[in-house]
Amino acid sequence: MTHLKVGDKAPDFSALDEQGNTISLSDYKGKKLVVFFYPKASTPGCTAEACNLNDNYERFKAKGYEILGVSADSAKRQTNFKTKYGFQYPLLADEDKAVIEAFGVWGPKKFMGKEYEGIHRSTFVIDENGILEDVITKVKTKAHTDQILTEQ
Repeated sequence: MTHLKVGDKAPDFSALDEQGNTISLSDYKGKKLVVFFYPKASTPGCTAEACNLNDNYERFKAKGYEILGVSADSAKRQTNFKTKYGFQYPLLADEDKAVIEAFGVWGPKKFMGKEYEGIHRSTFVIDENGILEDVITKVKTKAHTDQILTEQ
């Protein structure tokens, strides 16, 4: 789905998080960043993925990673999602899909025989210099931390 690959420069972005703060790629200069895109807040797969990352937040921090979740949900829905599960990282409310499209994760999907447009669950691991270290398109929602950290 995405046209981005390991070694590419991560797309520059700015979007509002669940609290209305502007978050940009440049905020993470000099830090490693995991950006995970998920289809819809509070759905089973997205909850499993986001909780798996949150449960292992200290492991990510110990290895120098920050985490950022992105979906096209509203700030209110993102706030409810974050509050309900106590996520320790920001969630971008990318309602205009600017970040989603910059990373190339929006496109045709199929579910129960129906075709529709949506977010393809994908994760991008970005190094301190803004270069993609990893692009994960086959996300294991319940074991995503291991997918990210064992491949680094």
